[in-house]
Formats: sequence, C-alpha cells, structure tokens
Amino acid sequence: MWWQYLLVFIGALFFDVVPFPFPPAFTIMVFLQITFGLNIWLVIVIGVAGSILGRYILTLYIPLLAGRLFKRSKNEDVQFLGKAMKEKGWRSQLVIVAYSLLPLPTTPLFVAGGMAKIKALYIIPAFFIGKFTSDAITVHLGKYASEHANTITEGALSWKSLASLVVGLLLLSALLFVDWRSLIQKQHFQLKFKIWK
Repeated sequence: MWWQYLLVFIGALFFDVVPFPFPPAFTIMVFLQITFGLNIWLVIVIGVAGSILGRYILTLYIPLLAGRLFKRSKNEDVQFLGKAMKEKGWRSQLVIVAYSLLPLPTTPLFVAGGMAKIKALYIIPAFFIGKFTSDAITVHLGKYASEHANTITEGALSWKSLASLVVGLLLLSALLFVDWRSLIQKQHFQLKFKIWK
C-alpha cells in the first residue's frame, strides 16, 4: 500500500519538475486516488510535497538551462524582473498565493523565478499556501466527480485542460519575449524575439 503513495509523490514531482506547461499535478493525484482508493488527505499532503520538491528542483536547474539556451540580454532582463518582484515584498507573496490558487499552470512562475535567480525559499511558502488549498479543492472535486460520473479520462482532454495549456504557453511566451526592463523602467511595451543563442 505504501508504494501507491510513493507513486503519488513521484507523479506529482515529475509533473512539476518539467520546464514547460504540463498537465497539473493534481491530475495524477486524482487519478491515483481514484484508481487505488487512497486516503484523500494523504494523497493531497504527499502530492503537494512532491509538487514542491519538483518546483524546487526546477528553480535549481533552470538558470543553467536558460544560460545555455537564451542570450545574455534575455537572462538579464528576466533577472531584472525578479529584482522588481522582490522589491514589492509582501505584495509579491500575495500575488504568488493568488496565482497558485488559480487554475493556471505555475510553471511560468518558477521558470521566471529560476531564471531571475530568486531563491526558492522566497517563492515556495506562498506557493505552498495556494497549492495546498487549490489541490485540496481539486482532488476532492475529482473524487466527487468519479463517484458520480466516470469521466476522469474525458476531463484530461477537456476544454479547461486545453485552455490551461494555452494560457501556460502564453505566459511562458510573455516571460521570454517581452522586454521587461523596458516595460518596467520606461513603461514601453516591446517584444524581442531574438533571445536564443
């Protein structure tokens, strides 16, 4: 029985360690909870722990990956965005909590944090609050839906999951192609597409 909870941890970690929008970790949590009839609160706690570790690992390796993929000017631009975010203090923390509560991929948040070389401990506490709350609600809703209609596989390719993927890709594109320094310092919106090495 313990190996099923290990699958929850590994699944959530895998879903949240990748640097591009992937299905939310709660999908694997819901799937495994329903498949094995696991204790819902253990699934939530173990799944959120796996997600947090995955996001932490993402913030560690993304600066190395970004350094190899993107021009120095793009990395400096995102680092400038990170510094501006840190200067906002508790307001930034509120934004992270609010963003984590939304049904949007949090990958862009951690890619930006990692590229900006913001310490994970600055992001993770606020992320934990939002993640735990939203996953608790979503896993309970998933359990309820499975008990009342057998549509878990249909939900994986619903308009909501596709819209979530599109929004995640748009947010990553904004992170990469918007000239953040120009926008924040001069209030001038500018796109830069020559960011690759």
